[in-house]
Amino acid sequence: MQVSIETTSGLERRLTVGVPADRVDAEVVTRLKKAAKNVRLPGFRPGKVPMKVMQQRFGEGVRQEVLGEVMSQSFQEAVVQEKLRPAGQPSIEAKSLDAGKDLEYIATFEVFPDVEVVEFDGFDVERPVAEVKDEDVENIIEVFRKQQGSWEDVERAAALEDKVVIDFVGTKDGEEFEGGSAEGSELELGSGRMIPGFEDGVVGMSAGDEKTLELTFPEDYHSEELKGAAVEFKVTVKSVQEMTPAALDEELFAKYGVEEGGEEQFRKEVGENMARELKNAVESKVKQQVMDAVIDAHDALEIPQSLIAQEVDVLRNQMLQQFGGAGGQDLDLKSLLPDDMFTENAEKRVKLGLLLSELINKFELKADGDKVRSTIEEMASTYQEPEEVINWYYSNQEQLATVESKVLEDQVVEKLLESAKIVDKECSYQDAIAPAKQDEEEA
Repeated sequence: MQVSIETTSGLERRLTVGVPADRVDAEVVTRLKKAAKNVRLPGFRPGKVPMKVMQQRFGEGVRQEVLGEVMSQSFQEAVVQEKLRPAGQPSIEAKSLDAGKDLEYIATFEVFPDVEVVEFDGFDVERPVAEVKDEDVENIIEVFRKQQGSWEDVERAAALEDKVVIDFVGTKDGEEFEGGSAEGSELELGSGRMIPGFEDGVVGMSAGDEKTLELTFPEDYHSEELKGAAVEFKVTVKSVQEMTPAALDEELFAKYGVEEGGEEQFRKEVGENMARELKNAVESKVKQQVMDAVIDAHDALEIPQSLIAQEVDVLRNQMLQQFGGAGGQDLDLKSLLPDDMFTENAEKRVKLGLLLSELINKFELKADGDKVRSTIEEMASTYQEPEEVINWYYSNQEQLATVESKVLEDQVVEKLLESAKIVDKECSYQDAIAPAKQDEEEA
């Protein structure tokens, strides 16, 4: 087998591979002979079909099958021979496929970069310091009560946090526009669901009231026709409803997994869950800062476009699943969720993956078994049958590998934090668990 390699640009390589004709032809003959033992053709006894007839009837089809397999096998042999690490699948261009002649093809692909970790000691990390206070627990319990509460009609003017049932008709230059009208629409005031000014305009209206709101669509609105457009909405309030929170009783406690112990046990478990959430949030924010420092220190690292494209597809599918996986087979996902929505985040994830792999090798790290166990136990503690969950993780290699990967990342973070400048910043529970600004922008 003859192999020549060319660097076309950056990480792209062009591999020209020549495979002797004998390798292909011999495999074709072998398969035809094997098939002849079972082929039934009119005029021939079973297993007695002449090779010439087999060649005429099946030779071309078998040859195409063999060519595909030989190209795949020889490509793998060639990259091993040339000590290459392909990133993604190659693009194959056939140069010679004729019977009796050597097989020749060109494979174009990207390779993984040579990752060299640079020293970046002394980077800054701000660590939130907070605690779960009684009022924090009370606030979360109030949220739970509202989640399980009911909406009741009231005979008063609508206020923020009320729900109104409304009819509305939107017009632009006196003409109704698409999507601008509805009947019996439920709207929680203060939810920010409508364009700026709409909900504020409904505040103070009572059941039976009508009002015309003169508003302007935002300049970044998704509809080209309505960007920055001056419009009017004629709004009729059908009813005003006020939230009545659920009572603090056994029924509410059971809905959140507390079957025994009453309110005292409910408050205890809520507090423990909040403390766990706080711990995870702080660790996540510290980890994110370390990861950002790793990426910033390796800004010049070139990464394969093929890996970025794969990661874009992963992020797009994750978003689709997050919103219910709706759409059907005919939906053009790339039009609905274009690549540029995910490219920047995909580049960071690919780069970080390459760098973490190199750091794990540099520090000679292996997933700590005790940390893996404690991580699984912590995740399982939120379930009613923790032991069953623990056993499930240890019996599922794919899920166990996911936890081990997380633990390895955490071990890299711990190692890098040894040389970081950590500044503790006291803050409230809510500030500590709030997503970082970068996370919000990416979301």
